[in-house]
Amino acid sequence: MPDTVWADEDLQQALAVRDFGRLCRLVRERVSLRQEDVASLTGLSQAFLSMLESGARRLTNIDKIIQLVDGLGVPADLRGIMLVSDTDAASTESPPSSAVSRWPA
Repeated sequence: MPDTVWADEDLQQALAVRDFGRLCRLVRERVSLRQEDVASLTGLSQAFLSMLESGARRLTNIDKIIQLVDGLGVPADLRGIMLVSDTDAASTESPPSSAVSRWPA
């Protein structure tokens, strides 16, 4: 995933409000991916991603959320403290202050 995609304010807003369906759709639109491509990157099924994007399903399982953000390559500073994977946590002792401030209380 190109790093420039994460500078998009719409993507950052979708992450901030934990709208993972919108996040997936925006990422796909910004970098011209198909749902099958996102499924391959994340390990989530294309059918599930379709339902997620349409609003028919929500993503609430923390392990699946981390799987999604890891697969999409969401930078740690945009994830928030709860969505940092074990790999990211090992590479930094604490999340950047911007990660904490982006998540609503």
